Amino acid sequence: MAKFDLEDPELDPAIKDAALTSGGFPYDEKMKSKAYDKQLRALQIELVKLQSHLQASGERVLALFEGRDSAGKGGTIKRFLENLNPRNARTVALPKPSDRETSQWYFQRYVTQLPSGGEIALFDRSWYNRAVVEPVMGFCTPQQTASFLREAPPFERMITEEGIHVFKFWLEIGREMQLKRFHDRRHDPVKVWKLSPVDLVALDKWDEYTQARNTMFIATDTPDTPWIVIRANDKKRARIAAIQSVLWPISYKDKDFQAIGEIDDKIVMSPEAFLTRAE
Repeated sequence: MAKFDLEDPELDPAIKDAALTSGGFPYDEKMKSKAYDKQLRALQIELVKLQSHLQASGERVLALFEGRDSAGKGGTIKRFLENLNPRNARTVALPKPSDRETSQWYFQRYVTQLPSGGEIALFDRSWYNRAVVEPVMGFCTPQQTASFLREAPPFERMITEEGIHVFKFWLEIGREMQLKRFHDRRHDPVKVWKLSPVDLVALDKWDEYTQARNTMFIATDTPDTPWIVIRANDKKRARIAAIQSVLWPISYKDKDFQAIGEIDDKIVMSPEAFLTRAE
């Protein structure tokens, strides 16, 4: 690993050069902007069709976005929502729980945020804080994490049995890419607010996050609510893949399969396939 100094305005060239292909990312060039813009627009048109269908049918969509800090969760959610009616499509990004909330059933504050009929709810982090961030940062006990990992699958099964379309995304980035994005945030005056004290502590906890992620996959990747791993070193490819992954399984009027396009299996995979390749 090359040297990394967050305060140095110049990022070490070795980190910059290694960022895109870090973590086993399969491409050595980012998606071209022209191709991205064309495909994103086609997908956003399909999302508008999907939203119309949801409003007519009363169906609901719930998507959870998880990943390491700077993985691109917020940017991906933004591209989902930017052309949808905000009355029926929203982001859920809950703050630190209050004293009252910490005394409640862990899932309680998330239940109130589940989508109503016709709605799309996109969670920028979710109840899976208790599987990764909280145990790594010491914000919960091992017993609390173990209880969560037992309770999450039946909780999610109840959600799917209620008829909600559930998608669980893990956006995966390499270590050098995370360092690059942290550095970019630190030295960009309009992005510096994204760099939190927790992010800085996380710099030294890469392996702990990896272990927590793997444990989470093993315990909560189920047939009812499988995880979708998206390699996200290239934000453009990741955004395209996430939108495609929501559009493909749901039937709606005038669905254009050609516009949606095939999902890139080098980018999108199951946890089992991802962990096998990682080994």
